[in-house]
Amino acid sequence: MYSIIATQPGGISVLQKKEFELSEILPNQVLIKNHSIGVNFIDIYFRKGLYPWPQENNLVLGSEGAGIIEAVGDDVVNLRVGDRVAYAQANNAYATHRILDANLVVRIPDAISCDQAAAAMLKGLTVRYLLKDSFEVKNHHTVLFHAAAGGVGLIAGQWMRVLGAKAIGTAGSDDKCNLAKQHGYEETINYSNEDFLEKIQDLTNQLGVDVVYDSVGKDTMFNSFKALKRHGTIVSFGQSSGAYTDLQMTDLAFGSFHLTRPILFHFYANRNWLENASAELFELISSEKIKLDQITKYPLDNVAQAHTDIENRKTTGSVILEI
Repeated sequence: MYSIIATQPGGISVLQKKEFELSEILPNQVLIKNHSIGVNFIDIYFRKGLYPWPQENNLVLGSEGAGIIEAVGDDVVNLRVGDRVAYAQANNAYATHRILDANLVVRIPDAISCDQAAAAMLKGLTVRYLLKDSFEVKNHHTVLFHAAAGGVGLIAGQWMRVLGAKAIGTAGSDDKCNLAKQHGYEETINYSNEDFLEKIQDLTNQLGVDVVYDSVGKDTMFNSFKALKRHGTIVSFGQSSGAYTDLQMTDLAFGSFHLTRPILFHFYANRNWLENASAELFELISSEKIKLDQITKYPLDNVAQAHTDIENRKTTGSVILEI
């Protein structure tokens, strides 16, 4: 049994392999042997120290995974040894095994592989709370979604197509824009050679969009506000280019705007929400309304390369680690 730890906040050099022994399983817990582990920008935020560490050093990164239950606590009644399960919980996933409270995991349907579950659990549930809970997207809405060719973006584009919304996505190359169009986006904007604000105004006849989903932060947020129609909403859910620090409350008054900064784990802690959201996600995947056809795989031992490629925007879709 081993994990990949970050010895301290910093660059990829802080990532090290470390063997460990399991602690005792409590009555309400399950032991999962990981098969596939998702890699997400939140892992990089933690590694760099942008998010506070729960301890001083030797932090095991990783926030989603899928595998097989090898043991259950005495009080666990809804899960058993041999069940295939998935989870999305901050940190401690970059490991061969993980112990979790039983109410934080969900069973994986037979039609979905562990790779698919690990590629979709955190990102898919993120899309669920973005499109349903943070701003409820309807078929009459026009949506701007940044980083449309990323793991969250590709799931979001397909989910918005199911909802009937007009989805406009941004990405950093023509290839990524084409990929986003294949995954539900009606229009795409290559921000490397186009001003996305000007293009949005053209596409909406100067009206603006109903909602902007922004996980980029510093590089996009100022113009994301300008892309909104009056009473529009910004949903900020990441900061891949750095934190946007120039916001004043009076900026919202320009168009009576709404701003929210939701966190997945605040939704995830509600077991009813988790069960319903997971079932909805898995059904869309099983019916192929959401296709997970862009999955890049790395060995667990090579997570540093995965981080590097994600930071340098060399990946599209989901990234997973295999054991």
